Amino acid sequence: MSKLEIYCVTNKAIKSLEKFQYKLCAVGKENLPDDYIKCNTGDNIFFKEEFYSELTFHYWFWKNKLNLNSEGWIGFCQKRRFWINLNSANTKIDKDNYYNHLLVKPDITWKDKESLICEEISVNNIKKMKLIKRGYKNIFFDPLIFFDTKKQTIKVHFDIHHGFGNLDKAIDLLEDNHREEFRKFVNSSTSFNPHIMFITKPKLANEWFKNLFSWLFKCEKIFKFNDLKGYDTKRLYAYLSERYLSFWFKKYTNYKVWPWRFLELDK
Repeated sequence: MSKLEIYCVTNKAIKSLEKFQYKLCAVGKENLPDDYIKCNTGDNIFFKEEFYSELTFHYWFWKNKLNLNSEGWIGFCQKRRFWINLNSANTKIDKDNYYNHLLVKPDITWKDKESLICEEISVNNIKKMKLIKRGYKNIFFDPLIFFDTKKQTIKVHFDIHHGFGNLDKAIDLLEDNHREEFRKFVNSSTSFNPHIMFITKPKLANEWFKNLFSWLFKCEKIFKFNDLKGYDTKRLYAYLSERYLSFWFKKYTNYKVWPWRFLELDK
């Protein structure tokens, strides 16, 4: 079976992983060790890091390192969020035993698959007070959102947390071949596959990056940068990408959902 290379994107040193077989990749302003892969050389968007977050490295990887002739698997995770082995899904994992449970090689169940995406998280558990304070515009158009959790969709969740109407404006800029499909997806789904984490083969990764960044660069023309204030809005391009990833990999690849875990390894 083909080998697996996992790139872990971080803005802080992860000492616990520096001798592990993951490839540690640096984003942000902190001066990380020399053996961390840097993304401020060649064709890069390093100056956009505070808006694009880990996508800063993804873009650099696509433009400078992606080998389309390779048949191996490539995967991305990030600081505090890691892929784990399938048989570790129900295991307590901490900084003392993580090395036995982090994913390091392809699984036999991937044989007929083209991609792996994270297990879903639900977004329809919005607290009533937050719905009132930040979702009143959505409730004005559809009062049932307040009472029916099935109506608390990806679209509603995005409006509340990342700016009302921003997701719709971004979707308007997508190519015709799947614009309305993606709009239907965010207006009907109450969960998505988070963290811009995926595992796939190079040729599919190339297609994903090409579609993603061409869309995000169009989005820059309307959202720009100076008007993106606060944590929930400043990283708008990363939040858009999370939702789009769930749709794109499910539509265009033979995918499998895979377990992941939030871990504070150096705390």
